[in-house]
Amino acid sequence: MRIIAGEMRSRKLKAPEGMDTRPTADRVKEALFSILGSRIYGARVLDLYGGSGALALEAISRGADSAVICDLSAKACAVIQENIDTLNCGDQVKLLRMKDTAALNALQKKGDAFDLIFLDPPYRMSTVPICQMIVANGLLKPDGTVIVEHGRETPPDIPPPLIQTDHREYGAAGVGFYRLTNGEAEE
Repeated sequence: MRIIAGEMRSRKLKAPEGMDTRPTADRVKEALFSILGSRIYGARVLDLYGGSGALALEAISRGADSAVICDLSAKACAVIQENIDTLNCGDQVKLLRMKDTAALNALQKKGDAFDLIFLDPPYRMSTVPICQMIVANGLLKPDGTVIVEHGRETPPDIPPPLIQTDHREYGAAGVGFYRLTNGEAEE
């Protein structure tokens, strides 16, 4: 696993050992960032199920201003911190070791809002409550995007006011892009 493009291009990343995490394949990551294009520059990024931190760290390499990476696993957080240290980007990246809902509440209390929110939860996990919290807590900026990686056979159930603006499939993985609607933000 590596950083694909940007300032830290070709730098290697570690991934947690075992079957608890599923790193995003390089070809999926490359396609995802190609779709996001210039929206990366200057963005505030949240990677809610960090795993190795690869998505947030790729965003930083490509010009995002800052990122928050969250994961509950101590093993994953140790690897994420090692990747942050290796890439020397600790001034731009904050790591939270906590449950997804606790992280969303803590970020809301701080008044944080994000341009890009990456969700790569376990493929069979319902994304409905998390997406509802993201919207209710005001964590997605009005012109922001939620990017959800999912199993091709298990598309996510994303509740309004988030609407799908794009969807791609890569082998066994799918990636959906969602924006706010219903007067909260127009496409």
